[in-house]
Amino acid sequence: MPNLFSRLLSRGADKQLKEFQQIAQLVNEQEEAIQALSDEQLQHKTQEFKERFSQGETLDELLPEAFAAVREASRRVLGMRHFDVQVIGGIALHHGTIAEMRTGEGKTLVSTLAGYLNAIPEKGVHIVTVNDYLARRDSQQMAQIYNFMGMKVGLLQNGMQLSDKKPSYSADVTYGTNSEFGFDYLRDNMVTQASQRVQRGHYFAIVDEVDSILIDEARTPLIISGAGTKSATTYKDFARAVRDLKPELDFDMDEAKHTIAATDTGLKKIETRLGIDNIYADMSGQLVNHLQQALKAQYMFHRDQQYVVADGEVKIVDEFTGRIMEGRRYSEGLHQAIEAKEGVYVREENQTLATITLQNYFRLYDKLSGMTGTAMTEDAEFREIYHLPVQAIPTNRPVQRRDLDDLVYRTVDAKFNAVAQDVIKRHAKGQPCLVGTVSIESSERLSRILDKRGIKHEVLNAKFHEREAQIVAQAGREGAVTIATNMAGRGTDILLGGNPDELAREFMREQGLNPDEVDEPIFNEFKIRAKSVCEREKKEVLAAGGLCVIGTERHESRRIDNQLRGRSGRQGDPGVTQFYLSLDDDLMRLFGGDRMDRIAGLMEKYQMPDDMPIKAKLVTKAVEGAQRKVEEINFAMRKNVLDYDDVMNTQRQVIYEERNKILDGKDLVAHIHEVTQDTVERFTTHFCSQDLDPDDWDLEGLKKWMIDLTGNEEVPNLPDSGSYDELVDFVYDFVEDCYREKSERLSDDIMKELSAQVMLRVIDTRWMAYLQEMDYLKTGIGLRGFGQRDPLVEYKTEAFAAFTELVNTMYEDFLRTILHIELMASPAPHENTNLEAARYSGPQDVDGDHGPKHFRDLESPHADGKPAPYRKSDQDPYAHVGRNEECPCGSGLKFKNCHGRNR
Repeated sequence: MPNLFSRLLSRGADKQLKEFQQIAQLVNEQEEAIQALSDEQLQHKTQEFKERFSQGETLDELLPEAFAAVREASRRVLGMRHFDVQVIGGIALHHGTIAEMRTGEGKTLVSTLAGYLNAIPEKGVHIVTVNDYLARRDSQQMAQIYNFMGMKVGLLQNGMQLSDKKPSYSADVTYGTNSEFGFDYLRDNMVTQASQRVQRGHYFAIVDEVDSILIDEARTPLIISGAGTKSATTYKDFARAVRDLKPELDFDMDEAKHTIAATDTGLKKIETRLGIDNIYADMSGQLVNHLQQALKAQYMFHRDQQYVVADGEVKIVDEFTGRIMEGRRYSEGLHQAIEAKEGVYVREENQTLATITLQNYFRLYDKLSGMTGTAMTEDAEFREIYHLPVQAIPTNRPVQRRDLDDLVYRTVDAKFNAVAQDVIKRHAKGQPCLVGTVSIESSERLSRILDKRGIKHEVLNAKFHEREAQIVAQAGREGAVTIATNMAGRGTDILLGGNPDELAREFMREQGLNPDEVDEPIFNEFKIRAKSVCEREKKEVLAAGGLCVIGTERHESRRIDNQLRGRSGRQGDPGVTQFYLSLDDDLMRLFGGDRMDRIAGLMEKYQMPDDMPIKAKLVTKAVEGAQRKVEEINFAMRKNVLDYDDVMNTQRQVIYEERNKILDGKDLVAHIHEVTQDTVERFTTHFCSQDLDPDDWDLEGLKKWMIDLTGNEEVPNLPDSGSYDELVDFVYDFVEDCYREKSERLSDDIMKELSAQVMLRVIDTRWMAYLQEMDYLKTGIGLRGFGQRDPLVEYKTEAFAAFTELVNTMYEDFLRTILHIELMASPAPHENTNLEAARYSGPQDVDGDHGPKHFRDLESPHADGKPAPYRKSDQDPYAHVGRNEECPCGSGLKFKNCHGRNR
């Protein structure tokens, strides 16, 4: 059945490819006419396209001419003319599909075609890359084409000031990383003024290295957090308590499923060391979470594999790209547990302020597309999660690379020795070698072996990522040996013979010159010298067989293996790839199954020496089967993250939509009557239900609630006879009178501004508390599976109930706050009727269900731009004033409602 489904999909893809090829032919037909245009005429085409679009022409109709214009602009500005296959790739991007293009086929240039066309409606195009370096490099290179055609290019970088981001987003095309776009979306939904927002919608995105961003990084949601309050000593205590436990006796661990749990024996040991009688007696579940994270940190997360310790900090290593993920931290206390284990400073655990998964962020776009060298293995996931089909684009030249069968050794030592021997042999004949490893530990182990054998080499891993582009660019030089952790999203082509630009820079540095500061004529001199060296070395490398890619271990994903392979044989170059495996490799050990056991049995039976590899179809099938198992597990993990975030996604959109309405000028004052009616009815029903006899009504409780809500202690006696409706009307009239009295003292503009700021603060406080509540719920919800209840269904039910409560009480918090806030006119030399200072003057402990604590700190700008809060002097100037007298400050309020509250 799967084969039939695959055939149907491929048949559909072939049909679509033919359609794209026909459109590409239309682009070629426009080329002669476009080439005949002068620079000014070509540049004017942008304005012409915009006018034609505004008059009703579609982007599909504009495509052939627009693509031809970009192709010509690229030829004139960069000296690069898009190949026909690149035009097909651009068409695929425009149609909202993933273009799978081999390494070296020029994906960066392809994006300019779809980017330019989709920028014509002036809604903004986002081009998403995997790191800041690629975003900066691509934007600088491709900006030349956009600028020539009269379009602006923006760039987002980590650490950029918010004031610089708005111009970047207002540009026609904006380059940045996935996390920067995602975090800006979250930040935009935390601002208190509309002018502080930087994004302007989500129209069209092109995601470079789409598999790395939408698949690999999608396991971890984006989280903006604030400082929490947990003590570091708790993490240190647990780190000490879980040390030196014995596997199987004290804890059970399943590395394949990433799960670990203490046994009864282990639990008793841990509780004794901590001096706790029963960890599970903690109703909040915090101690259980501490235990779980401490066990994970100690036995499942290893230094120089999942993380490194640099400058006294624990830094996460991206398992797919081998890069350090600066600023990223594990959530739910895991990062603190690792810090405690490593003995570095334990930073406080953070509270979630805003969060979204990458899947849900990218699903915000009206149109989404992507490009990568390897996407077909994840086609089903792209279709299911993002509704993105994958279209394989043919290569510009036939692939000449040879992919040799895997060699399997019995032990890891034998495998590494074989790799070293192969490298030495190829190095001797001048063939460049790129050796891929899956961890920093493996790369350093191989480096030590090559050092002993006297082989000069470069190491590219998370510890040396600063020199990344330089190392990769020169990996194709004669006899070069490069060891790299992973090659996903490196974004730099390996040119046979070396990269002349990078070599010229190297020559300059050798002579003590700074490449970024030399004049162009000097740079060109060095470049001419570098070109001749590269051309000579290219001939030698081609004669030696091109770039050899050696894998020291199969990765969990076939896609990552293919990315490593794809570094060899670019643009029709010759090349060879070879993977070396051992039976002790993690992938084989954890997921190999029966086939691996049979292979190990055969090697044992025939007493094969350690240095003799086996090469058979059985091995290849076993490896592919193991990889498929891991891919299924990883997909399930990503799907699980998404399933839980989907529960909150609708709720998040409701909250953000409400915030945006307020920021965009929604008149809250007009909704007060409706809100008041709803709030009064709910609480009157709570204290005095219609189902109860009037004698059983809790009128005293209702009266206390009215005082708490309005801050007015002079509540008239409630009617103890009459109907329920009459009681509701009585309470409603009282609250309305309090509100009306306040409104009459202020102008409409002040009330509108005050209402907006108060409502935003209420929404944010409620939403943050809700997120924290959901974090705690998610931590322990899995335990409900032991009670034969689906944790996800339980989570949905409780999240729905909690969110309903949040929405129901949001306007009650708003009413309470608006009725408690009083305005204090500060003495000023000039008249000013604007809101000068606002102060929360209600009960001191207003929190949780009764709204935020900090409204007493709320201040509005004075006319001169400086805050002017009321300051109480050492001697009270109002000591003689009675509570019900008019306040001497001239506000027209009773003293008890004005300065009397600050006495």
